[in-house]
Amino acid sequence: MKEKKTLLIVALALVLLMGGAYVLYGQLSRGAEHNQLGGNTQPPESAAPSGEGTQAPEPQPAPDFTVYDGDGSTVNLSDFRGKPVVLNFWASWCGPCRKELPDFDAASQELAGEVQFLMVNMTGGRETKEQAEALIRQEGYSFPVYYDLDQDAAITYGVNSLPITLFLDAEGRGIAQARGTINRETLQRGIDMILP
Repeated sequence: MKEKKTLLIVALALVLLMGGAYVLYGQLSRGAEHNQLGGNTQPPESAAPSGEGTQAPEPQPAPDFTVYDGDGSTVNLSDFRGKPVVLNFWASWCGPCRKELPDFDAASQELAGEVQFLMVNMTGGRETKEQAEALIRQEGYSFPVYYDLDQDAAITYGVNSLPITLFLDAEGRGIAQARGTINRETLQRGIDMILP
């Protein structure tokens, strides 16, 4: 009888603990919204003289990196200067990445010639080039895929979570970024920010 009572108390404590964790998660995640674009929207650190407005900081050139195309040829981010660029970091094992890939594929087809899409696969560790290629074939995606075999792009941009999307203007300057899954509307807002 004593064992049943102890088991019942442990089960009740576990239920209460799980319920509390659920409520706490809901409260803490309210401020963490997906589909948010961040960019150079903050005023410069030095205050403007009295009577003058503050201006957003000038967009900075995006750091260059080297990745590889499907044939193994090196490709640099700087090779695309002169065209607006949507730069997306993804992996085939990443559920949130897979959720947004159809929107990226549709946009890359619609904007071919106007905007360059660089879909950089985080190859290495959990991801292999073969896994990424299999997903692309299976889903019939036509956007250009580049492989970060040396982790140069990941290190250069400090990629520690996926997906991440950056929007670069034709001069190669970082205009906006999104961390986490974005929908087609948010993708379009980012694209509108980098089109002339």
